[in-house]
Amino acid sequence: MSKLFQNFFSYLDDFGHKDLFQNSEVLWEPLNRLGTYLPQLLAQLNSENSWEEPSTGVRKKLFQAREGKYKESCLIIEDWFEVKTPLFFPTLGIWIGSGTILEPTAIIKGPAIIGEFCEIRQGAYIRGNVLTGDRCVIGHATEVKNSLLMNHSESGHFNYIGDSVIGSYVNMGAGSKLANLQFRSLEEKKENFIRPIIIKHDGKVVDTKRSKLGAILGDSVELGCNAVISPGSLVGRGSIIYPNSSLPKGYYPPETIFGKTLKT
Repeated sequence: MSKLFQNFFSYLDDFGHKDLFQNSEVLWEPLNRLGTYLPQLLAQLNSENSWEEPSTGVRKKLFQAREGKYKESCLIIEDWFEVKTPLFFPTLGIWIGSGTILEPTAIIKGPAIIGEFCEIRQGAYIRGNVLTGDRCVIGHATEVKNSLLMNHSESGHFNYIGDSVIGSYVNMGAGSKLANLQFRSLEEKKENFIRPIIIKHDGKVVDTKRSKLGAILGDSVELGCNAVISPGSLVGRGSIIYPNSSLPKGYYPPETIFGKTLKT
């Protein structure tokens, strides 16, 4: 693992999906691999095990609109549910580890793999292409899409996580957001065009080749309440982003402190 990755993740050996990081040259490479990794792992789980879907507490839903041109399927949590043994919904592409607690009104779209002893709280919206480690919290009115959350990460209240990698022991304060789409001109909107996100680092300009990229948050990063993290922000382990801050895109080394501090 390169020194750059060491500046972000100290607990990869404890993460059950560390293969996503192997031979990666850029921090966002696991996101590039996620869309292939999840279906392959779900297919492997389906072939190796026999699963029984619960008959109460959760409901599978297929929604169609616009004369069948728009289709979505999801898992709707209807009652408090503790996962005693792993749950697998092959038709939805959703796997949920044992010990995880699901609260009413949460919605989960596949493909999604949720680890053990997690909390998926009331009103959570998991929008697909999501992988979590163990003991994670996805809380009230929190939306997650196309993202990777490592062990012990917590996004408990009113958070948005899009196209991001969240390290272990990260805490996102209430209302903090990881934006994934940069501003577009009127012409770009009309043409449905999204420019790739460019990051400046170490005197170089790096083209991420991704039209959507949120944040890479290293282990133990703390985001204060209502902090807004710009698309393409790479935040090293142990950093602190103070409440109500707006963090510009770019690279931030380990233990960065950003934002106004309170004087006592």
